[in-house]
Amino acid sequence: MKISRKFYIIILTISIVMFTSCELEGGESLNGASTTSISDDLSRGELPQAISGVLSDMRGRLNTQIDVQSILGREYYYFTSSDPRFEGDVVTGNLDNNTFYTTAPWGSRYAAIKDVNLALTGLENTTSDFSEEEIASARGLLNTLKAHELLMVANNQYTNGIRVDTSDPDNLGPFVGYDEALTTIIDLLSSASIDIAFAGDLELPDLFPLSSGFDDLRKTEPVTDELLPITAADLLEFNKALAARVELYRGNYSNVLTLLNDSFMDLTGNLGKGVYHTFSLSGSDFANPLFLALNQESNVRVAHSSFIDDALPLDSRVGKVVLRESPVEASGLVGEYDVWIYQSNVDNLPIIRNEELVLLYAEANILINPAESVVAINIVRNAANLDNYTGALTPAALENEILFQRRYSLFGEGHRWVDMRRFGRLNELPNDRAGDSVPEAVPVPANENQ
Repeated sequence: MKISRKFYIIILTISIVMFTSCELEGGESLNGASTTSISDDLSRGELPQAISGVLSDMRGRLNTQIDVQSILGREYYYFTSSDPRFEGDVVTGNLDNNTFYTTAPWGSRYAAIKDVNLALTGLENTTSDFSEEEIASARGLLNTLKAHELLMVANNQYTNGIRVDTSDPDNLGPFVGYDEALTTIIDLLSSASIDIAFAGDLELPDLFPLSSGFDDLRKTEPVTDELLPITAADLLEFNKALAARVELYRGNYSNVLTLLNDSFMDLTGNLGKGVYHTFSLSGSDFANPLFLALNQESNVRVAHSSFIDDALPLDSRVGKVVLRESPVEASGLVGEYDVWIYQSNVDNLPIIRNEELVLLYAEANILINPAESVVAINIVRNAANLDNYTGALTPAALENEILFQRRYSLFGEGHRWVDMRRFGRLNELPNDRAGDSVPEAVPVPANENQ
């Protein structure tokens, strides 16, 4: 099949992001030159390629972002001979606004957002024979993914602010604070949900096949248990799940419960069910960058000692770390346990999954229905081989319990730092050396000219 010029532009964009992700000083600037060919007229054949490009770019420098968030959350340390700033700048909280751990996640998230914006404009200008339902489903998915990427940036930058309007690269919108960013993100998800709902039961594989990371959303045929094609209605559950996460951050608990009811949350189902980033070893793809073999000496992620010390007896989630053959030390920091969340270089990485949704449900019910909050807590505890919760039903006690369960259930997924910050408890995170501290935000890259 002949590759069109617009498809070539998509591949070029992906290649640039993947190339810069190999450089420690990498990262895109939103103020640089942009390519808008894809926005001229998006064809039916180019739509799958455009969405694949977005999904691919969403994985760019995820390792750097998750590493920084996990170190700031004192979940683990990252010792690497290639750059001591992980155990230096990041652990001390003295963050540089012009280095890789600041610029690379920022640039990668906005590269994916740029891909979305180009595809959305292409849909507006399309002359292809798309039905209204097909355009709505594509627009709804693209805006859902855009909302996710904006949330990733907002959680990093917090009160330092982000740009939410980047549709015109030559006239970027202003920086907005965290609360305004969350409002924009939830509005975007709401608009996307209307589009996706309009598409109804439209089957999507022929329009834009999705990666296997979306397979858990597929339903089964009641009689034969055969997996059915993914539909717009299935995507709506993903959209609602992300919206529930955002509304929880905003403290809108009744909205959280409504959204969870329309999501893929299943209180009696597999806690691992969800939507994932996928990886492979094919020539056009790349491996999971968070995988590291056990017992390495110069490139290791080691659990913070408190993860083991604070764990309850028999908690199966402690299996996310493995005792090393010998401890490893860097700059006065010591690790005895390797992080072992991903046990191969092609393991999936979660975007959002049922275990988080059950914990969102538990948190949203603290004030509304404390007994129901305990029901959800016990689902997570029992799955981890723990007995039922026997503590008080007070808001303070349930908050402590849910933060504890989120710590172990979502270990190393970038949640702990955000959780402790939103409850005003960053000062409770441990510092192992004099001079170490936990900042509340990552600085905006120096070249963003606020």
